[in-house]
Amino acid sequence: MLIGIPDLLGPEFLATLRAMGHGDELAIVDANYPAVAHGHRVLRADGHSLIDVIDAVLAVLPVDEAVPQALFRAAPAGDAEALDPVHVEIVAACQRRAPGREVVALAGQDFYDRVRSAFAVVATGERRLYANFIVRKGVIHPGRVPDNDHLLR
Repeated sequence: MLIGIPDLLGPEFLATLRAMGHGDELAIVDANYPAVAHGHRVLRADGHSLIDVIDAVLAVLPVDEAVPQALFRAAPAGDAEALDPVHVEIVAACQRRAPGREVVALAGQDFYDRVRSAFAVVATGERRLYANFIVRKGVIHPGRVPDNDHLLR
């Protein structure tokens, strides 16, 4: 157990997040997604919802501020304008952890191509359709104290 680290993030998961560099992307996908076929590295988060995994990841991973778009979600049936309930929850989770950052919808092949080039893919137990998300890792600037830094002293 660690102070300030969500329990959902086990040793392999934390090592993967730590190994990622600035600009690397992490895909967090639903139980139906072909994670093994599309992922170079696949982490299992069976039994956990997509939203719980997003929340845990965004609690420790900085979101890239150097690009205008760093948060992405799948578009239901290829319709970038459509918002299923899970997409509303994705946006809400991102607003809690990365306020002011837009969550961009990617349809079909555009989403698949981005997952294929991701640093790692996290396969969740989420059963809702099109419950897929990508985050691009940013940096922690010198002199900036992360919110949980007080726990490390």
